[in-house]
Amino acid sequence: MSAIVVSGLRKSYGELEAVRGVDFEIQEGEVFGLLGPNGAGKTTTVEILEGYRKRDAGEVSVLGHDPERPGKEFRERIGVVLQQSELWPNITVRELHAMFAGYYEHSRNVDEVIELVGLESKRDARVKTLSGGQKRRLDLGLALVGDPDLVFLDEPTTGFDPAARRAAWDMIRSLRSLGKTVLLTTHYLDEAEQLADRVAVMREGMIVRIGTPRELTTADLDVEIRYWRDGEEIVVSTTEPTRVLHELTADAVARGEELERLEVRRPTLEDVYLTLTGDDAE
Repeated sequence: MSAIVVSGLRKSYGELEAVRGVDFEIQEGEVFGLLGPNGAGKTTTVEILEGYRKRDAGEVSVLGHDPERPGKEFRERIGVVLQQSELWPNITVRELHAMFAGYYEHSRNVDEVIELVGLESKRDARVKTLSGGQKRRLDLGLALVGDPDLVFLDEPTTGFDPAARRAAWDMIRSLRSLGKTVLLTTHYLDEAEQLADRVAVMREGMIVRIGTPRELTTADLDVEIRYWRDGEEIVVSTTEPTRVLHELTADAVARGEELERLEVRRPTLEDVYLTLTGDDAE
């Protein structure tokens, strides 16, 4: 079943058309990545799905609700991690989780959530003493304490060191294993490639490509075959790497030679992203 269905979504701010006829569906239990440069319309789209912003046109269903006119249980079924949040600075980590848990009829165990997001050593620390990365973990914990069916993660690992990012990835994978649906926006292309079942790339208010990371990285862009011969690097670009590699290796065997430093490089999601968005700054 579909957790989210979006059809013909449009939103303008004055003369600026931020979202221009967006269509996509997200299945229950799926991790869906929404990618695009700044100004592509990602945040506006997500805020409409969360019910924080009204649309101008189109149809939207989130867990069977229209987020502009949600049923009473809608908020209990979603968890949200915003790009930035301001929390009470003098409350402890545990007190804040307990406060948010009290908003839900069926919340998760507070101490389990704190451990899940890696803040057990900061359980009794005040919010104002946390580092930037620890505050992002706190945001994650508050989004999960209500045990939501659908989690919106907007740049969830911004400010994390590499080890903390990997831990967050494991946590997001655990959400999938629990059957949770996740909508992830991120500027880290490796993050989307590692975590998302499918990704949509937005540009100028429209979705320009949608599919699994493998589908996106095996379409359109050539595979590069690199090797060295007589001290010179040879680069061959092809859409038929198996055939070309067979020909190159067969010729080398016939000559009794090795293809030195042979490497086959397939396009990454970042390559596809840059091609689709035309934005080398991203």
